[in-house]
Amino acid sequence: MLEDVGEEGQKKLDSAKVLVIGAGGLGSPVCLYLAAAGIGRIGILDYDIVEVSNLQRQIIHATSDIGKAKISSAQVKMKNLNPNVRIDTYFEKLTTNNALPIMQNYDFIIDATDNFASKFLINDACVLLNKPFSHAGVLKYRGQTMTILPHESACFACAFDEPPAKELNAIFRAGLFGVVPGIIGCIQASEAIKYILNLGELLTNTLLTMDIKTMNFRKVAIHKNPDCRVCSKENGIKELKTYHE
Repeated sequence: MLEDVGEEGQKKLDSAKVLVIGAGGLGSPVCLYLAAAGIGRIGILDYDIVEVSNLQRQIIHATSDIGKAKISSAQVKMKNLNPNVRIDTYFEKLTTNNALPIMQNYDFIIDATDNFASKFLINDACVLLNKPFSHAGVLKYRGQTMTILPHESACFACAFDEPPAKELNAIFRAGLFGVVPGIIGCIQASEAIKYILNLGELLTNTLLTMDIKTMNFRKVAIHKNPDCRVCSKENGIKELKTYHE
């Protein structure tokens, strides 16, 4: 019924292929809304098991799913919501060996992971494959997201360059206000749908940040780095590398 979507737009969604890497706090709303929107093929990559501590934020899983693989739990909910969606499941960890073979089969990638190693690997793989993707991260009461169109907009490494020192990763396991990944994940799903429909403005060259305590949303301009170690023409990567966790 939306005048700038229409039947043709729905057909575009039906023929689209989106890969969601991570079926946790961010991936939960992403998977549900992509299935509800009518995305024809959705891949889910995750190698984790549902635990009771997940349920405060990972809304695609339920108490009855404890002990099950998250990809299996998510698949059931998505099929209940939209039985026509094709769901590919990958019960494995994202690595330099499987990233390119898996990601090359999709039109849009969603980074719903919770560690720096995966986030930088996803960025590198998307740049090599020229695949658009949505980055997001959440911590405590805050979240951030940006959309990357490789070789057109700033990439994740343009903004953050390298992962932080290994010993600093502990601060990113400091608890999370459960609603935050829900909000950020919904924005990620919106970006994927907008990209497929060529609708509106994407969060390219822009880092959107939010603080749930103050309800402050802020856009930070991110400039494409001509000397970026990943996406620059002269110094860009030629192959994937493994980052520390």
